[in-house]
Amino acid sequence: MKTKRILVVDNEQYIQEVTKICLETVAGWEVLTASSGQEGINKAEAWQPDAILLDVMMPDMDGIAAFEQLQTNSITKTIPVILLTAKVQASDRRRYAQMGMISAIAKPFNPLELAGQVATALGWDLE
Repeated sequence: MKTKRILVVDNEQYIQEVTKICLETVAGWEVLTASSGQEGINKAEAWQPDAILLDVMMPDMDGIAAFEQLQTNSITKTIPVILLTAKVQASDRRRYAQMGMISAIAKPFNPLELAGQVATALGWDLE
């Protein structure tokens, strides 16, 4: 089975590093990072990841705007998106689901549980 490829889009370097280390170590997935919504869109087009973890609050282009652009692009619209966000009230979750996002994972997250949360949201088995 081929290794899953995950794109992490977050403007905080620390979150990128922790997420990358956790997903690579715990799940054995290949992880690429991007620091902005536009960089994330560009890398999603070029790299075709199996899923995208997307921060909501970023300067310039927030996660919602980036998600909307991913959805209008024929190359990226089928890539599942999971939000990484501090905003996970019930009303936020409903709105995200209505927009077509797979799930939302609350920040701060438990690094050791992150791969399991992502796998569960996507219906993947952890090896």
